[in-house]
Amino acid sequence: MIVTHQLDRTDRAILAALGTNGRISNVALAEKVHLSPSACLRRLRRLEDSGVIDRYAAVIDPAKIGKPTSVFVDISLSSQRDDLLDSFEAAVREVPGVMSCHLMAGDADYVVQILCADVEDYERIHRSHLSRLPGVIRLRSSFALRTVVSKPAYEIE
Repeated sequence: MIVTHQLDRTDRAILAALGTNGRISNVALAEKVHLSPSACLRRLRRLEDSGVIDRYAAVIDPAKIGKPTSVFVDISLSSQRDDLLDSFEAAVREVPGVMSCHLMAGDADYVVQILCADVEDYERIHRSHLSRLPGVIRLRSSFALRTVVSKPAYEIE
């Protein structure tokens, strides 16, 4: 495990609070973690500047925006050449509906998560985009029936 920033109990408390409510005011955050507002803001800025806090985002309910179907796609490429991996990764970033893409060890080279409206929408993405990605020789799709756990933030130990 690579740790580039040592987190103390207060840092972890700040991160936990932000993980459940990224819009919490500095005053409320300071109160929650038992710091003065100025000390809390200094710590928060340090966590941001060091990259521990990468960005802030809203957690959107996919069903509310017409994308209730989650598909996980195992993708195998024709080779593991660096230039092919680079071109695949650049191209997959442009595919509509891609929520995440992970280079894998194991049977598939990549696992991609796609949010889409329904099976027909996924078929369109599959035919128009996924099957045309550089080096693709096999696609295996799995449809999620139901999301059991989806956390908006990491648990800070």
